[in-house]
Amino acid sequence: MGTDRGPDEREDSGGPLERAAKAFQENVTRSGPVAAASYTLIGAILLLGGIGYAVDRWRGTTPWFLLGGLLLGLVVGFYELARTVWPQK
Repeated sequence: MGTDRGPDEREDSGGPLERAAKAFQENVTRSGPVAAASYTLIGAILLLGGIGYAVDRWRGTTPWFLLGGLLLGLVVGFYELARTVWPQK
């Protein structure tokens, strides 16, 4: 006669579009922490660079605090990115 499998028990549980959507969802889920770390990198550069720019405007020392803020933002951002990409065991 036939098999007694339900709709959820088929060997091929969907067409290529469903499998592609599932693979895409898995990739997005796995890339979440790295994406967050990249946003931290951008945020640290913008925030610390902005603080450096404001201090330069206040003190009249253009461009030294801006450059220091950008450099510190790069260091902090890349540290967070590296910590996410290479977790401690």
